[in-house]
Amino acid sequence: MMPTVARSRTVGAAPQRLWEVVADPERLPEWWPGVQRVEDASPRAWTTVLGTSKGKGVRADYTLLHAERPWRLRWRHEVEESPFERILSDSVTELELQPAEEGTVVRLTTRLRMRGLSRFGGFQVSRATRRQLEEALEGLEALARGWDR
Repeated sequence: MMPTVARSRTVGAAPQRLWEVVADPERLPEWWPGVQRVEDASPRAWTTVLGTSKGKGVRADYTLLHAERPWRLRWRHEVEESPFERILSDSVTELELQPAEEGTVVRLTTRLRMRGLSRFGGFQVSRATRRQLEEALEGLEALARGWDR
């Protein structure tokens, strides 16, 4: 099973301004939900440290697959040998920026390939992914609102 989750929102900022944020992994803690910090960031790969409800950090590695400045980014969550390996065999997220009258339409799409019995719980993973993408869009929107001040 390969659930695809997509969410979009109009953010009150120009694509180029948003690109400065979304294309820089070091800035993920400013807008991506749960990211406490970013380590070992390079133009092609990075590691996020995600906070948990128990206060522990969970590491997640990512690889940039495609960048088309200032319109599109695609990255893979490297799930092998990670805590996510039990439920996912693949996870790819794409971010698209489209100019709009009142700013930029930001579209986030995540394609997941479930592993083993996790395939039968795909709706739960889809729901969690939908919430994550909504929170990421809210984070970008809040960041852009701060630029007006």
